Amino acid sequence: MRKRDIFKPAVTKSVLLFLAGFLWFCVGTMLLVFAYSWLSEAPGTISLMFFGFGVVVALLVHHFGFLKIVDKNIERILPIVEKKCLFSFITWKSYMVIMVMIIMGTYLRHSAIPQQVLAILYTGIGLALILSSLRYLRVFINEIKK
Repeated sequence: MRKRDIFKPAVTKSVLLFLAGFLWFCVGTMLLVFAYSWLSEAPGTISLMFFGFGVVVALLVHHFGFLKIVDKNIERILPIVEKKCLFSFITWKSYMVIMVMIIMGTYLRHSAIPQQVLAILYTGIGLALILSSLRYLRVFINEIKK
């Protein structure tokens, strides 16, 4: 064992799967809370319509975007035999994408775009993250049953 490995938070693939699913779920929930707070200030009909658009966006993003990412991560994690670094539940490239998304989200929240309109995007991405997290969690449950 190398000296630097002492400080490496190594975990099993089950923990990586759980962590990925849990974080996707938490971030999705956070985005939905933002969207809800913005839509709760709008008239009921507008809120319902914007939420409906957000659900459509969510289904599209989930099916055509996030599921591919989830499947790639799961395919990368499942063959792992030995313990890996806690932060390896996603690739380094994905960390860069996350940073760009955080910066874009911060920019959008502080832009001139009405928050009710942003709620469509936040609902879409938030719900898509939650739906996609279920695949991680399903694989996690199958792994701990083994």
